[in-house]
Amino acid sequence: MGAILQSLGRTITAGVVLLIVILGISAAMGGSAVNFGEQAWWEFFFRWLHVAAGVMWIGLLYYFNFVQIPNMGKIPDEQKPAVSKVIAPAALFWFRWAALATVVLGLIIALMKGYLVDALLFKSGTQAIGLGMWLGLIMAYNVWFIIWPNQKKALGIVEASAEEKPKAARMAMLTSRTNTLLSIPMLYCMIAQGHAGGL
Repeated sequence: MGAILQSLGRTITAGVVLLIVILGISAAMGGSAVNFGEQAWWEFFFRWLHVAAGVMWIGLLYYFNFVQIPNMGKIPDEQKPAVSKVIAPAALFWFRWAALATVVLGLIIALMKGYLVDALLFKSGTQAIGLGMWLGLIMAYNVWFIIWPNQKKALGIVEASAEEKPKAARMAMLTSRTNTLLSIPMLYCMIAQGHAGGL
């Protein structure tokens, strides 16, 4: 077991294998079998991927805002490069790609279920999911077009002057805080549509 858990790739593979075993046992015990030919199964599968990507995206957003940003001032100067040169770039890689995956998978689900245009236009019965989608799109835009370009300057991934770096860091932080603010109604709207009947 230790050999599996020491590698992230093997850990993820083992998690997928465990899921397959659980599905097989469930089907053998009379549970619903997986039917790859049914659209309902594919809708569920894309929703599962959407939620998994969203957990990574919002989890990293909360990591930045609840852990990294508040504690950077407490880290001794000689240790800060470990965060700014190693941890932050890796976290930002998964952060931005999880944001994109969450949005793309969400749009696929909305298209498959037939409410994409109605939700984006806030038509009756889709206002909650529509608002959640728009908030998610704004947040993803912020990730790719404000946070990431400014973080590249602040972290020294791209060249920036000594004056530009603190300004870029501040812009990235404020936009990240904006996304944290928007995540609260976004998550509510996404969950409310399917579980509370809307807003």
